[in-house]
Amino acid sequence: MKPEIKMVAVDVDGTFVRSDYTYDVPRFQRILSRMNDSGCRFVVASGNQYYQLRDLFSGYSDELSFVAENGAFVKDRQELVFTANMPKETVDLVIDVCREYPEVRNVLCGVNSAYCQRGTVSQAFFDLTSIYYHRLQWVDDFKEVKDQILKFAPTVPEEKTYAYYDMFRERLKGKVEPTTSGHGSIDLIVPGCHKASGLKRLVQRWKIAPEQCAAFGDGGNDIEMLQYCGYSYAMDNAPQNVKNAAKYICPSNEEDGVLVTLEKLFA
Repeated sequence: MKPEIKMVAVDVDGTFVRSDYTYDVPRFQRILSRMNDSGCRFVVASGNQYYQLRDLFSGYSDELSFVAENGAFVKDRQELVFTANMPKETVDLVIDVCREYPEVRNVLCGVNSAYCQRGTVSQAFFDLTSIYYHRLQWVDDFKEVKDQILKFAPTVPEEKTYAYYDMFRERLKGKVEPTTSGHGSIDLIVPGCHKASGLKRLVQRWKIAPEQCAAFGDGGNDIEMLQYCGYSYAMDNAPQNVKNAAKYICPSNEEDGVLVTLEKLFA
């Protein structure tokens, strides 16, 4: 018997899209139509910026809900539900700690835009970052930014990812929580503000239960979401700790594992 799934949440990088950042749009739209008919909502749950995620689903993004910036920005179709607000003293503390480590290349993420600080990162880094942050600006000083701050997204040398993760966890304890999907990318988020907390806001709003939710992910920042949802799928390309957090394994992102699985669930 097919489970009654009322929400499907998918991570993007390494999960929903292939490594070339494409997905089978017509196939997905057919599945989305079936999901809509059965009263199931589709949620894009990513560490990426909302404006980038919206563009990825250009033309029908208003039909979807978003848990962006690792839970710091939650949107129910066209309605903004929640934005995190990192206190100014925490923002300044994170900036000061990161400045002690010149190899950390930092991105400050706000509600209106993301920001890179002149003199601390290259134009090449800015251009690469703009793939993931479609609203990105240069600023002279992070501390002068006038925006509601959601999180920081430092990039560190890949082989030092977990050393920096541990350093941030120790030095910023109680102020921010580090989360990582590996590969040199770390997010410093408001404590308790992760993908699962964003999903919970939507679950309560829609009066459904976690047992009626399915989630797909491949990274450490997906673990809370996988543990929260009744139907949890780790991608075949995920590391073992992520697979351990999920009930099921589905084909890799290169094999369109999310779409393959959704076609079975909503046959």
